[in-house]
Amino acid sequence: MAYNSILVETRGKVGLVTLNRPKAMNALNAELLHELVQAVLSFDAEAGIGAILITGNERAFAAGADIKAMSDATVTEMLTGSFVELFDGLRKVKKPVIAAVAGYALGGGCELAMSCDMIVAAENARFGQPEVTIGVIPGAGGTQRLTRAVGKAIAMEMVLNNRTLSAGEALLYGLINRVVSNERYLDEALALASELAERAPLAVRLGKEAVNKAYELSLSEGLEAERRLFYMLFASQDQKEGMQAFVDKRKAEWQGK
Repeated sequence: MAYNSILVETRGKVGLVTLNRPKAMNALNAELLHELVQAVLSFDAEAGIGAILITGNERAFAAGADIKAMSDATVTEMLTGSFVELFDGLRKVKKPVIAAVAGYALGGGCELAMSCDMIVAAENARFGQPEVTIGVIPGAGGTQRLTRAVGKAIAMEMVLNNRTLSAGEALLYGLINRVVSNERYLDEALALASELAERAPLAVRLGKEAVNKAYELSLSEGLEAERRLFYMLFASQDQKEGMQAFVDKRKAEWQGK
């Protein structure tokens, strides 16, 4: 399928989506988000894909939302336009999604990165929620995911006073998984995605679901949900294959069944 604002390709078992509005520093508009969600969900449904990677370019992962497109919007237009709701499409993805971030990940760009399951950042990456400088607040998960990742104090400073985190600070505060040189960040993210794509597909899918439950449920509810998912995997061929391969001291051959 042809896209206007993204590039899509396959690298082995990894589906790669590149944001492609370089003149606008990959600012997010409705078209780009719609195409992104469509491409990611397509990869999620493709049997030969085990992980998905979202990236931008060396200058910017995404420097925010397209402010020109919403500067004159009314409350009704924002409520009915579904721009913010497009972010929710990523929550439907069952396979692991990694963000490979270089340069600016600001506003909606930071929210997009945080919507992914893991983040690999280049040394020049910068993360921020500068919405307060234009009279609004983050509206696509920024106040919620950011606080869960870095804690209340840092999140307050970022949301209320436009503090930007360097890649090193983002790693220190638990926002990202690792920092890699500017030259190698995409290769490192692809390597991580390729590793995930070789894991037991059902276990990866349910493991992702279980970790996400930790953010949405109480501890007792989360433990109960985890236990159910754990038991469910004993109905899979992959569980039998994985444990038998361990006993036989050989590499397991996953079927995703």
